[in-house]
Amino acid sequence: MSTFLFNQDNEEKFSALLERYPDKSSLMLPSLWMVQYQEGWISLDAMQFVAKKLGCSAMDVYSVASFYSMFLLQPIGTHHIQLCKTLSCMLAGAKTLQEHLQNRLGIKAGETTKNGKFTLSLVECLGSCGTSPCMRLNDDYIENLTLEKLDALLEELSK
Repeated sequence: MSTFLFNQDNEEKFSALLERYPDKSSLMLPSLWMVQYQEGWISLDAMQFVAKKLGCSAMDVYSVASFYSMFLLQPIGTHHIQLCKTLSCMLAGAKTLQEHLQNRLGIKAGETTKNGKFTLSLVECLGSCGTSPCMRLNDDYIENLTLEKLDALLEELSK
């Protein structure tokens, strides 16, 4: 039995979406987004809750949540650094940025700093090839990234 519950705002959003899309299976992705924005990640407990709300199995929810890299299946740091690892960004210097981040933060891709402040992830194309290298910091894009720009950003976030 799940102990996770939507907060009041998400419960209202879910009800409104259900009126608009009576087929509950249409609400899988929006429900997962609501969980992630509410909790910061999607736990197995929250997946069971979503499954019950949608009338499907927890495995159905897990299959969707684990398929999309934008859904976080483990807790992350306060600042989620998502560095693009695809060709355009790598050719523009993303590998150097990755190594610099790993050295500076003392973590590897997929890890979180001990103080819980930073998580580093390598992600597929962010759709910003014309301004590569690119990364997302939480929900914000940082484009035309340089070592200097990255260091200044890390300094600001470390305060």
